[in-house]
Amino acid sequence: MMEERGVSVDHSTINRWAIRFLPLIEKMAREHKRPVSGSWRMDETYIKVKGFWKYLYLAVDKHGKTVDFLLTAKRDKAEAKRFFDKAVGAKGDPDKVAMDKSGANKAAMDTINAGRAVPILVRQVKYLNNIVEQDHRAIKRVTRPMLNFKSFRAASSVLAGIELIHMIRKGQFAIGGADAMSFADQFSALAGMV
Repeated sequence: MMEERGVSVDHSTINRWAIRFLPLIEKMAREHKRPVSGSWRMDETYIKVKGFWKYLYLAVDKHGKTVDFLLTAKRDKAEAKRFFDKAVGAKGDPDKVAMDKSGANKAAMDTINAGRAVPILVRQVKYLNNIVEQDHRAIKRVTRPMLNFKSFRAASSVLAGIELIHMIRKGQFAIGGADAMSFADQFSALAGMV
């Protein structure tokens, strides 16, 4: 399309655009995201960045709708708590959270529940996480051909774009009427920055 207009664009230019603009697009899209149910499934998967494993935390609701995601450098209690705080900040408190037998995730949930009047029910049942494991498979299918991310920032940006595409495919955005126009205006303004 750009070639038709006489603009020659190299693949590295597209990569720079993706790294710069995908987080902004994902942030704008969050404002139009539909609510999720109160039953979450939480898990993490490995993503290779500069030859080292990093961790992509992901939460989906019981219907498979993405709650939130976060790429972290470590897999420990502090990072699991940071991810959960981010998800709660974006979507509110869940009624219950299902997770695998990960000690870090359980310790983070215990810390969060310690300061609450009504604790969040934590279920460590492996088969309940099959829904979130399917989302991991989709991410791996896209990232495996990339072989490796060269920087943490690039990985975080590209993964935000991948997750945004998955949320669009799942029909998670309520864009219609005035909302569609405001989103289109924001996107046009962003495109004008290119």
